[in-house]
Amino acid sequence: MTKKTKRVLLITFACVLAAILVAAILAPSVEKEETIQEAMSDAVLHESNRISLFGLEVNPGLISAFVITGILFIACLIIRIFVIPKFTLIPNKFQAALEKLVDLFGGVARDNSPHRPNVLSAYIFVAGTYIFFSTIFELFGIQAVTTKGHPISLPAPLSDINGAIAMGCTTYLFIMCGGIVANKMKGLANTLKDFSLPISMSFRLFGALLSGLLVTELVYYVQFLSIGLPVIVGVLFTLLHALIQTYVLIMLASLFYGEATEPHVKKSRKGKKNKQ
Repeated sequence: MTKKTKRVLLITFACVLAAILVAAILAPSVEKEETIQEAMSDAVLHESNRISLFGLEVNPGLISAFVITGILFIACLIIRIFVIPKFTLIPNKFQAALEKLVDLFGGVARDNSPHRPNVLSAYIFVAGTYIFFSTIFELFGIQAVTTKGHPISLPAPLSDINGAIAMGCTTYLFIMCGGIVANKMKGLANTLKDFSLPISMSFRLFGALLSGLLVTELVYYVQFLSIGLPVIVGVLFTLLHALIQTYVLIMLASLFYGEATEPHVKKSRKGKKNKQ
């Protein structure tokens, strides 16, 4: 890139930034349909902005969960039916990217649970993919209509406390089942002693995703900052949370699963007699 090109890009960026600032200063004040307190309260409790699903009033996060699950399911079917059978010894870009992704999760599973890595790698692949794509889902701004007739953008499924609890409890049950299969009652006992694990996982996911939502709402409700800046803040927070929360959950699940499934070697009586 030449100096002239860099200078043009810098001038263009400065002009765009100046235009945004001028628009923010000169923009007329617009009355919001709800106050910032009401918006933040509803983001946590979902008391007013509910959506009708077959006659039942449900949280928007449930609709988001159904949508992202359907999209991922269809994408997996397409890849399995039309793409994987055409894999070659010399991979193309998509095949190489998919194989690297599978190797990444497989490596994490082998490092933390060398005795039973196969099931773990499959679970953390599914859970990590769901967390990442369900987090960036809110960037697409898919619209829905509430029961009161107000349009809203569907939020990330895990920004709903119920979705976060479901993910935390599912991961905990997966670890418990792995411990029972590997070590019977000892595996169950090792898992039960970490009874706070589903709570910590659930509130870690919920708190991280909700904080990004609340910061974006706060920036949006400040009139001077409500043009342009919420987009930047929302995208940065969403991408960071998607990467960080995916990494944190797969590492925690791998570590606790490795502990629960670690084989216990029984000391033989002959060995004890020889030592005596």
